[in-house]
Amino acid sequence: MKTRFLDLICIAVLCVVLTLGLWPFHSPRNHVTWLGYCNGLSFGRPGTAIGARPLPTASAESQSASVEIWLQPQRIWDSATFLAFYTPGNPRPFSLRQSLTDLELQAGTAHFYVPNAFRKPRPVFLTITAGTPGTTVYANGALARNSSQFPLSAKDFTGRLILGDSPAQPDNWSGDVLGLAIYRHELSPAQVQRHYETWTRALQPAIFADDRNIALYLFNERAGNTVHDRGGSGIDLDVPEKYLVVDKIFLEPFWKEFSLSRSYWSAAAKNIIGFVPFGFCFYPCLLLHRVRRPAMATVVLGTLVSLTIEILQAYLPTRDSGMTDLFTNAFGTYLGVETYRVISGLVIGKYQTIPIPAPDTVDF
Repeated sequence: MKTRFLDLICIAVLCVVLTLGLWPFHSPRNHVTWLGYCNGLSFGRPGTAIGARPLPTASAESQSASVEIWLQPQRIWDSATFLAFYTPGNPRPFSLRQSLTDLELQAGTAHFYVPNAFRKPRPVFLTITAGTPGTTVYANGALARNSSQFPLSAKDFTGRLILGDSPAQPDNWSGDVLGLAIYRHELSPAQVQRHYETWTRALQPAIFADDRNIALYLFNERAGNTVHDRGGSGIDLDVPEKYLVVDKIFLEPFWKEFSLSRSYWSAAAKNIIGFVPFGFCFYPCLLLHRVRRPAMATVVLGTLVSLTIEILQAYLPTRDSGMTDLFTNAFGTYLGVETYRVISGLVIGKYQTIPIPAPDTVDF
């Protein structure tokens, strides 16, 4: 009777672990809507808009490019990707992220931060230029920061545009995008200022031929699932009905997942804690079934369950598939085993007459 009761508890724990690891079990609705009071798209979670085709590839001699984006985050204290350029096989895709109140430029393992870009809860007009001197960032037409140590070229501004998310793993951003433009040219400070003033006042930038604009999205459709390019390239942005990740990573290596960010360590802690009940319940169950080396068997079983979840998560757009979880889940299972050993040892020491299986301390 005790064995059957413990078996049922283990089945219940397994069902809970699988549900938490795989929920939702389908592709949810894409939470992107048109703004009713002005031009723009509102991105919820999860939400994304994707370029129908890649932007034209830069010529070999072209080294300069620029991107303008006018947006307002929904929350200041947030960290997520709001714009990315995706090319299959590119080892260092260029992306723009909100990192709390800071703007983060990311290209592969290189990072460049602009402090307090989103400190005030209002729209901000960002311009990022890449040229011979390096990378320059403007906020609302004014110079915010530049760096010669963060190399960018026109090749980083090619590929499919991804708005509101990352192309490889779900990294959803919440907020409003009011305008987006790409240039195959390093905009001068005067051009940056002109575009900022005309776009924010007339809702369309004053673009001249020497600006070399290749894509312009005004977000003035107000309806439908397409954001039309007004710059001449004909590469529109699609708003899918269901949320999707363009090129989902399968079991991302832990050395690529590793980060010193608060979100990374928070997720790791949740994964450890989430598997403690698994080890705490399955270890005594295997003890009662007289499984050889029950502690090791419990940890191996927890790792196999974690691997199953990570494999299935590769087919779920809202979940990350990575190897880091294998280690954190296995460690959480081990902590559950040790927690049971400690508690059962205390109970046995206090109530010698209670027939509780003695913890095996040498089975690893």
